[in-house]
Amino acid sequence: MTMIKSLILGSAAGLIAIGGAQAADLPVKAKAVEYVKICSLYGAGFYYIPGTDTCIKIGGAIRLDVAFNGSTYDVPFWQGGAGGNNLWTKNYFSTRERVNLTTDTRTATEYGVVRTYANIQFDFLQDRESIAGGYTEVDYAFIQFAGFTFGKAVSQFDPQWALAKPYISSGFNAGSNNATGIPQLAYTASFGNGVSGTISIENASAYRNAGLWNTNTFIVGPGAASFTGAFYGTTSNTFLGNAYGGNHIPDIVGNIRLDQAWGTLHFAAAMHAATPGFYGANEATGHADDKYGFAVSGAVEFKNLPTGAGDSLKIEASYGKGAAKYVFGGTTDTSGGGRYAKVDGNTLGFGYVLDGVYTTNGQIIQSSAWEVSAFYEHYWNPAWRTSLFGNYSHISYGSGNDLMMAAFQGLTPGGPGTNSSAAAASRAGVFAGTGNFDLGLAQIGTRTAWTPVQNLTLSAQFTYSRLDQNLNGTYTVTSMSGKPAGTVLNTADQNLYNGSVQILRSF
Repeated sequence: MTMIKSLILGSAAGLIAIGGAQAADLPVKAKAVEYVKICSLYGAGFYYIPGTDTCIKIGGAIRLDVAFNGSTYDVPFWQGGAGGNNLWTKNYFSTRERVNLTTDTRTATEYGVVRTYANIQFDFLQDRESIAGGYTEVDYAFIQFAGFTFGKAVSQFDPQWALAKPYISSGFNAGSNNATGIPQLAYTASFGNGVSGTISIENASAYRNAGLWNTNTFIVGPGAASFTGAFYGTTSNTFLGNAYGGNHIPDIVGNIRLDQAWGTLHFAAAMHAATPGFYGANEATGHADDKYGFAVSGAVEFKNLPTGAGDSLKIEASYGKGAAKYVFGGTTDTSGGGRYAKVDGNTLGFGYVLDGVYTTNGQIIQSSAWEVSAFYEHYWNPAWRTSLFGNYSHISYGSGNDLMMAAFQGLTPGGPGTNSSAAAASRAGVFAGTGNFDLGLAQIGTRTAWTPVQNLTLSAQFTYSRLDQNLNGTYTVTSMSGKPAGTVLNTADQNLYNGSVQILRSF
């Protein structure tokens, strides 16, 4: 027993000695753990980036869409071909899966808050990609500092509630209606009491250039390697007659707005430059002069209406002269690159949305366009809400209609500067009749949304569209998907119906 006791005491003494030696090697005080802290300066969801005074919010959503008789952006089947010719072989529905990621950082400085924001989309579309494919887009990416905005942001022409219109997707025609941001350099000044004003220069290319028609030139055949003129058919997704030249100067945009608890007021104006291409194949043929157009807009939003808490009414109206995209759809290309078209049975309705038209040795004749839109949303209770929305848009070409009609029907084959017989034969069809290219588009829709739990919304939408065209005559098919050559279509106004359902989980 004495021996065992001695061994235990000796072992304990040895452990104490070793522990003391190790303790002597450790620092006197361990470094504190640096935890992520909540940043309450800019609303819920922000955290301080460890070791900095910058706050960050990371968010996003997963969005699942199914569209019926339209594309996955809930766009009606305007185009000809498999989309618009009422064919047995067309898709009666289409799907899209989207993952959305956003980052928002803010840092307080002596010059005010420095903010960066990015919105990235990862999409898979049934009617666009392979079975495992997809694509990525950057809808917004900007920096804000000392009143300046640099990068891709909501156009300053649009009201503040541009991204909060109460419908599922971007297929509804409603003024400028930007589906993504527009590259810009803007400065905003605040005057107090909710009044502010902004001036910006914005990149018109691919966003605001609706198209020009040089009526004295023509395509040399479907899918030809070179063309400069108007597209006469209804089977392509692109208006082949776009005779725009380079994008020489940015659009100049300004607004003044009032933001109050009851709602907002917004007034905006824009200057848009149209640069035409050459009259013929090269610079030796000359070109028309640049033409400057403009657009103006007014919008109002009323919040928390007497009809219920959370209810809202939004109204806007716009007018454009030589600036059609400020009226018809902005970055939402519902017209297939400048054209609305619909074939139904033995009838055809279509028209162009262009900034203007010109011919050899002539100047640009600008289009005139206007629209009015309204959006009402009612909350039945915190979980259920229903919206009703409508729009009417109209474009006219004045004296430019004479040029367009002459080119569309075809001039004497083989004559100087006219359509050759070979080119005429290569059209998708030949029109004979009277009328003009003035075009009206009316739409009305409704959406009902259910939010059973926070940040999870299930919704369904229905849209009716009416294409009001002014061509009176017949269109004889030369080459059109689903229509035998020689088929005679009567030009007529068109009705379209489409709908969609969506599940959205945001975080």
